[in-house]
Amino acid sequence: MPDISPDFTGQTIICTFDVTPGTAHDVLDALDEAYAQVISRQPGFVSGAVHLNDAQTRIATYSQWRQRSDYQAMLRTPEMRERNRAIHTMCRSFEPVMYEVASVY
Repeated sequence: MPDISPDFTGQTIICTFDVTPGTAHDVLDALDEAYAQVISRQPGFVSGAVHLNDAQTRIATYSQWRQRSDYQAMLRTPEMRERNRAIHTMCRSFEPVMYEVASVY
């Protein structure tokens, strides 16, 4: 489970996916499979979560890694490169952004 704390020294990634109601659940299935089979098993993975908005037009993922290089190494694996290409075909766009926790309330 994500632990959002200002003391977290790792890397946080929030990725947003622009989808349609017709593709939202296909993308969710692909993301769930990727997290279960690949992402969560990578060195440095701490936790992750997948969110879907009510209109089924946006998906957001939140993941935490021990360090930025762990996340980048996961993206470079042949399996994730293939999965990301497939997910991209079901989305209008997706954008991963690296963040640091600034504050928690």
